[in-house]
Amino acid sequence: MIRFFILLGFALMFAIIHQNGQLNMYINTKYAYLSISAIVLLLLLCAVEFVRVYRLDKAKERQHDHELDHDHEHDHSHDHDHDHDHFGLDHSHEPTSKWKRAVGYLILLVPICTGIFLPVQTLDSSFVKAKGFAFPTPQEINDETPGEHQFLKPDSSVFYGKEGYEKLKNKELADFVNQTDIKLDDSNYMKGMEVIYNFPGEFMGDTISFTGFTYKGEQADENHYFVFRFGFIHCVADSGVFGMLVEFPKGTSLNDDEWVHVTGKLASQYYQPFKQTIPVLRVTSWESIPKPEDPYVYRNY
Repeated sequence: MIRFFILLGFALMFAIIHQNGQLNMYINTKYAYLSISAIVLLLLLCAVEFVRVYRLDKAKERQHDHELDHDHEHDHSHDHDHDHDHFGLDHSHEPTSKWKRAVGYLILLVPICTGIFLPVQTLDSSFVKAKGFAFPTPQEINDETPGEHQFLKPDSSVFYGKEGYEKLKNKELADFVNQTDIKLDDSNYMKGMEVIYNFPGEFMGDTISFTGFTYKGEQADENHYFVFRFGFIHCVADSGVFGMLVEFPKGTSLNDDEWVHVTGKLASQYYQPFKQTIPVLRVTSWESIPKPEDPYVYRNY
């Protein structure tokens, strides 16, 4: 019966996440149908497990009744010896087996309890500080594997072959290349950032605006801050922090995790910590804004 309650617990956990509108904290909402399918499947497995346990209980009752009838036809001393041998042979390893099952059930209960009772922690600059971030070199891009966290530059090439990614890059470039005033919002943030980083020369001098939280770090100078959004390609396992180095007007003072909306002209500069030339947004206007209800962005193809 423990399996039944574990399956029911997982179904309840997914249902609560859906009900509370927190699914976007775990996966790209494009794949919401997968969690709904999981709830349906778990409930079906609950029903199967309930029927299985019910049938086992009925079988045990019938076996018990049969053994009572059988006891009346045999000598009590013979039955005693037979039972002793039977239990000695068949159940010598049962304590170890029970212990292993108990540990397995406990491991399964941990995500259920944490998913239901613990609040969801929103990713912020503390994650950036802990993991660091970098502008990957071509060699590092080639070495990346799906599922690794990404930083600064969105890179979906790891999910495509070389030829497939070239087609995707050119297709998405066409969505932005003729715009001189590019507005990156929740729906196109990751796609737009990836296009800009893949083809920075096509957008030099263009006006770009986007929203994110500020992060100073230890490497940016007085007037520069990184402005980031956490983004999911598929789920939190391949999430990353994506954005751009932003040059603010002199005298601007911002704290980590302050949310801002910035508008500026795209330029480039050699950034010593990365030992590379990277895109930089030179701000023409900016404003502080409240933290969005959904602070994350998602890769939409």
